[in-house]
Amino acid sequence: MTMDHILQAMLLIACVGLAFFCVTLTRRLRKLNDLESGLGGAIAIMAAEVDRLERAIRAARDEATSASELLADEIETARRERAIWDLRQRIGLAADAAPKSTPSRRLRKRAEVADV
Repeated sequence: MTMDHILQAMLLIACVGLAFFCVTLTRRLRKLNDLESGLGGAIAIMAAEVDRLERAIRAARDEATSASELLADEIETARRERAIWDLRQRIGLAADAAPKSTPSRRLRKRAEVADV
């Protein structure tokens, strides 16, 4: 055997070893990408969960926006009602503080009719 034959034999052994390694990697990759039990399935499940969570976040954001708009409307209504109530109170206080004048003519006539 010459040195050339020895190198070719070593090259052949290395090629067989690499072929075995490639077959092993192919099997592992198939198991890894299996949609039912492998990493592919986990990735598919996680992608579905991310989509579901994004929809839930969008729905919650929309609901919060509508609730805040409704709350802002309610606050504005309450402020207007409070302003009206304050105005009525001031009018009532002003009416109470005004000097009592003599009854109007119409009231005097009624009082005179009642006396007769």
